[in-house]
Amino acid sequence: MSVWFWVCVAGVVCVVPFLFLSVEHTKLQEKYGKKKGTRIGEICGIVSGWLFFIFWAGIWVSPQPRFTIPFPVAVSFLVPFVNFSISLSNLVASVPFILVGAWLGIEGVREVSLRVAETHRPDRIVTSGVYSLVRHPQYLGGLLSHVGISILLSAYRSFLITPLMIVIVYLISWKEERELIKEFGKEYEEYKKRVPMFIPRVRRREAETNKKSQ
Repeated sequence: MSVWFWVCVAGVVCVVPFLFLSVEHTKLQEKYGKKKGTRIGEICGIVSGWLFFIFWAGIWVSPQPRFTIPFPVAVSFLVPFVNFSISLSNLVASVPFILVGAWLGIEGVREVSLRVAETHRPDRIVTSGVYSLVRHPQYLGGLLSHVGISILLSAYRSFLITPLMIVIVYLISWKEERELIKEFGKEYEEYKKRVPMFIPRVRRREAETNKKSQ
């Protein structure tokens, strides 16, 4: 039964090179010409992006051992139509991760537009909204949602491979940033200095807030 889980894990890993290719805008344009290279990159971005998400979701829902967060009173309820029991303690623990993850993902897409999110081809550096907190809000949102959904569905193996997903997302983010520096140069390098990749600088933001209030 676990074969589907490992197929999805392998799928996520195998899609990464195509995600890398989709952000190599300069290289594709030099090789195929500006118009054709741009189109190839956009198609590659859309296809690889959706495949990455499908395989990632497959990791969550594939058959695997289940776990329940300890709680003084064991309470669970049955989800209609799918005949799946969810522990109340798992539900409570998962909600903050899912809500924050969804918010980061939605706001990230809203700031850059759905087309840019799908094609991985920005025409400018976005520094407003959630992009003033972290450089990759959508990827951070995906990781938080991964943890939350794994807990919600009691997906034991999905939860255990969280470190692998962090490494994969980091590598994708690192590759994107290399290409963004090639395209936007000093502008993106300055943005990198101001804004962290994944973990917001709480102290700096608190200092800025206090300064404005004085």
